[in-house]
Amino acid sequence: MDKIGVIDTGLSNFGSWKNILLRFDRKAEIISESSQINNYSKIILPGVGKFDSAMRFLNKNRITEDLISFIKNENIIILGVCLGMQLLCKKSEEGVLPGLGLIDGNVKHLGNINDQKLRYPHMGWNKISAKRDNLLIPKGYEYKFYFVHNYYVELNDESLQIAQCSYVNNFCAAFNKNNIYGVQFHPERSHRYGLDFIERFINI
Repeated sequence: MDKIGVIDTGLSNFGSWKNILLRFDRKAEIISESSQINNYSKIILPGVGKFDSAMRFLNKNRITEDLISFIKNENIIILGVCLGMQLLCKKSEEGVLPGLGLIDGNVKHLGNINDQKLRYPHMGWNKISAKRDNLLIPKGYEYKFYFVHNYYVELNDESLQIAQCSYVNNFCAAFNKNNIYGVQFHPERSHRYGLDFIERFINI
């Protein structure tokens, strides 16, 4: 049985992930230092809050370099959620520190894709649609997930996008590159849709 680790970014909603994984008889184990990373075959990178605060925490605890190395060389499967998805990219308009750089994309404010006066953050339930075949969000179904975010990922390689959502205009709701997955929504807050999603992640 795969061991699942949840990375502590100093901003993580670890309690939510602990409770949701227990529904699948899985114990969420927190990763707070780099020496723990190689104990897991699947890792969740959650996060709420600001980009620089999370990266500063990862850098301070020496998680950044080892996390990048294990994902690239050991093929650990990682799922970035909300801010965690954004941390997988190169940089963010929200801050000045570089991200993990595992995905060729940058993080931008949602206002960049909308010329209408909208409320930010984009918060609440919204539909997503799968853009290509993948293991987490099968095509041909309608999904609703819970979102809370001001920023979105702009990919330089659109083929990495596996699902999109619309807040007047479309933005990337999920991406996948080999063993790296990222989602802008919160599956741990998305009831039956989230449970289905998490079960598929567990079974990859």
